[in-house]
Amino acid sequence: MIEIKTSKLSDGELNRGVFATRDIEKGELIHEAPVIPYPNEEHVHIEKTLLADYAFEYGINHTALLLGYGMLFNHSYEPNATYEINFPNHTFDFYAYKDIKAGEEILINYNGEEDNNDPLWFNKEDESENE
Repeated sequence: MIEIKTSKLSDGELNRGVFATRDIEKGELIHEAPVIPYPNEEHVHIEKTLLADYAFEYGINHTALLLGYGMLFNHSYEPNATYEINFPNHTFDFYAYKDIKAGEEILINYNGEEDNNDPLWFNKEDESENE
């Protein structure tokens, strides 16, 4: 259903993204990504690494790194996918927010809500450096 390919949206060294290998219907489960949660106070150690850009909030007291393809979905303010945290299963479950065509890149809104247009954390850092 999904595969990792080169993304045109990313210009970094690791310009990968998640792509549909077949048509996916709105509401369909795309991927269940297992999580490795850790207490928020330990995030200061992760912030010193590239992994900080891939960490997700996981409840009030924890942050999580996602396994599987979970950390490879790219961002869009017009996403075609969404995710829900499944605490009992310790997974992030990714669903089609819209119909997705085979070959299309699957995109989520990093702000966690499909219609949230707030600046992303890494753009906020760039803006504060330019002030």
